[in-house]
Amino acid sequence: MSKKETSIMKLAIAFAMAFAVVPSAYGMHIMEGYLPAAYCIAWGAVCLPFLVAGFFSIRKSLQKDGRAITILAMSGAFIFVISSLKIPSVTGSCSHMTGTGLGAILFGPSAVSILGLIVLIFQAILLAHGGLTTLGANTFSMAIAGPFLTFGIYKLCRKLNVNKMVSVFLAAMLGDLLTYCVTSLQLALAYPSEIGGIGASAVKFLGVFAPTQLPLAVIEGILTAVIIMTLETYALPELKAVGFSKEV
Repeated sequence: MSKKETSIMKLAIAFAMAFAVVPSAYGMHIMEGYLPAAYCIAWGAVCLPFLVAGFFSIRKSLQKDGRAITILAMSGAFIFVISSLKIPSVTGSCSHMTGTGLGAILFGPSAVSILGLIVLIFQAILLAHGGLTTLGANTFSMAIAGPFLTFGIYKLCRKLNVNKMVSVFLAAMLGDLLTYCVTSLQLALAYPSEIGGIGASAVKFLGVFAPTQLPLAVIEGILTAVIIMTLETYALPELKAVGFSKEV
C-alpha cells in the first residue's frame, strides 16, 4: 500500500478501537456469561458443520488460485473493523454493522463462517466485545445466518437481472438485519417473557435494536457496494482469482 493508503488504514483502525471500548449491557455480540451453559453448548454444536464446510471452502479457493488470499484477508479485516464500531442504542445496549456481506458475496457463506469465528475470538479476547462462552451463538447469528441470507439474496437478484450493485446493496443490508433478528431470537429463547413467552421477548429485543440497526443496515449495504466497485477498478486480478469478475 502507498503511504496515503497506509495512513487511511491506521486511521480506520484507530477509529474502530476508540468506539469498540464503549461498554454495553448487551448488543449484537451476546456478552460473556449472558447465556445459560446449555444454550452455549447447543449453539456451538449447531455451528460445527458450517465451520467444517467453511474450512474446505477456503482451502478450495486458495488451492485454485493463491491470489485469492489477498481478498480473503481483506474481507476478514473488514468484518473485524466494521463490527467493532459499536453505536449506543437504547436501554444500555448497542448496535453495529456486521461486515460479513462482502465475504459472503465474494467467497460464499461457508467461508465467512471461518472468518467470522476468527474475528469473534479476537474481539472477545482483545476488546471484551462478545465472549468465549457465547462464541457459538454469536458465530451462528453473525457468521452463518446473516451471510447465508446475503448470498441467497444476491444470487436471487442476479437471476432476476437486478443491477449488480443494487443486488450487493440489498443482500448486505438484509443479511445485516437478519443477524439482529437471529440474535433477538437467541436471547428470547434463553429468556422468555413471563407474559407472552418467547414471542413477546423476541419483539422486545428487536425493539431495542431497531432504532439504530435499521439505518446501520442501509449504511452497510452502501459500504459493501462501494467496496466492490472499488475492487473492480483497482483489484481486478484478485477478483478474477475468486471468480467474481466473471459476473456481468
